[in-house]
Amino acid sequence: MHRRPMREGETTTTTTTTLAARVAELEAQVATLTKERDQLRASHARLRQELELLKRRIFVAKAERVDTAQLEMEFAEKLRQLDALAGTVDDEDDDTPSDDTTKKKRKSTGRRNLKDLPLEEERIEIADPLYEELVAAGKAERIGFEESCKLGFKRGGLRRVVMARIKYQVATKDGETTVDTAPLPPELLARSLCAPSLLAHIIMLKYGEGMPLFRLEDRFARDGCPSDRGTMCRWLEDAGATCGATVVHAAKQDALDAFCIATDATGVLVQPIRTHEKVRQACKRGHYFVHIADRDHVFFEFTAKETSDAVRGMFKGYSGYVQADAKSVYDVLFRDPRERLPDDDDGGVRIEIACWSHARRKFWEAAIAKCVVAREALVRIARIFKLDAEWRGKSPAEIKRLRDARMRPHMEAFFAWAEIEYERVKDARGTLRSAFGYAVRQKDALMRVLDDGRLVLDNNRSERELRRIAVGRKAWLFVGSDDHAESAGHHFSLIASCKLHALDPETYLRDLFRVLAHWPTDRYLELAPKYWAATHARLDPVELARELGPLVVPPPIAAATEEQAVANGAD
Repeated sequence: MHRRPMREGETTTTTTTTLAARVAELEAQVATLTKERDQLRASHARLRQELELLKRRIFVAKAERVDTAQLEMEFAEKLRQLDALAGTVDDEDDDTPSDDTTKKKRKSTGRRNLKDLPLEEERIEIADPLYEELVAAGKAERIGFEESCKLGFKRGGLRRVVMARIKYQVATKDGETTVDTAPLPPELLARSLCAPSLLAHIIMLKYGEGMPLFRLEDRFARDGCPSDRGTMCRWLEDAGATCGATVVHAAKQDALDAFCIATDATGVLVQPIRTHEKVRQACKRGHYFVHIADRDHVFFEFTAKETSDAVRGMFKGYSGYVQADAKSVYDVLFRDPRERLPDDDDGGVRIEIACWSHARRKFWEAAIAKCVVAREALVRIARIFKLDAEWRGKSPAEIKRLRDARMRPHMEAFFAWAEIEYERVKDARGTLRSAFGYAVRQKDALMRVLDDGRLVLDNNRSERELRRIAVGRKAWLFVGSDDHAESAGHHFSLIASCKLHALDPETYLRDLFRVLAHWPTDRYLELAPKYWAATHARLDPVELARELGPLVVPPPIAAATEEQAVANGAD
């Protein structure tokens, strides 16, 4: 078969088509490789950021420290624009602190005078043998002492408390005699070996200082009075359960009237229940929630699971502000009452207020990799914190007025800028997108601090309270059961509330265990740390100082006031 030869024009057209297809194929490959290269570069940059952040957390202090002076130098012009926007350049308050932040070195006051401390004193007189011979011979005389002090320590904290119940021999009408003994006084832990002071001491060492019970067992053995850790564990669980059903429960009911409750959570390990199969099981994970009700009460709530149902149960019946982070388990608290299911409606209306420290922390993580935008965010947020610190100590009404006049423009400018920057990075994975996304989504909750002067910018107080859990679990590692965890939470609650009201926790717990068995069931709120100073002043100090024995319960404050008014009228 004869094939017609191709003409010159046809050859050129075919070659051009082939080359165009090849070029298109190569361009597609280049585009694919370029996209993969960009993705690898982005992943490499993200990994370097994470590496820098891990290095900072491991090898440097974990606090979110930044050089504020350097940041202010970098963004001096931006700060001037913000100040002008808020009207804070030419309209400063007379009592605004000056910019001179130079710290003066504190002048040394010399060695402490230990004689001013309320300590038991042991006096040791040091003599010179040669001069003593001259004194004896009448050639010299003593004219005084040159005294200096040192701090010493003497073991011997345990003591024996003897409960001597009087026995009586009584003659009957039949001429016979009977013997009877004074009844046992009411006690918190009936037939227990420990007195209120020892129980308070163990609780403070375990939950206040994070000392595990096996170390306490060793300490008591060295002091010559062995005490089994299992026995101490039962003491702690029984005492915590009793306090939780009485004083802590009454304080929780009182906290339902709080203006704002700050909350946060941390995890804790719970020892599994032992079975007869003797199979080793891993510890399960529980959670402690902390609730700080204004400046009144602190509560630690244990939950087996960190769920929305658990959170809803803890805040049942409460209406007011709730300050928390942006965890999804808290969303159930802020649902519109019209959107709630009948079983979920507890009648409470909560208003969310977010934490500026959480927002700042995410920008700090992005700034570790020298991200300029994240550093600018730190400068803007630092200016907000600086303004708020200047008004500390003023009345809530004055704080609200100053915030509206000088802080609101800074917040509005920050979110306007953050929304623009978020649109640029929302498609790129990394810490910067996470930081801007958090700030933009939480805008309404973050700005809600402007509603009232009693609200604060951050939720750091909740994290500070949770530190006692975090520090303690490094020593005692886990709790024995869910019931023991609940009892431990009640001990944590009382200790934290004592520190909130400047009470010595061990002294308070000792006095609480002394009076709790005698106290009327409808007046447990008077024993809460918030009201303890007033209650303590009305108790007989002699009766309270005794570990055991009768105790006169004073009348309620309202009844005492009425009796005093009647007495004054009679006078």
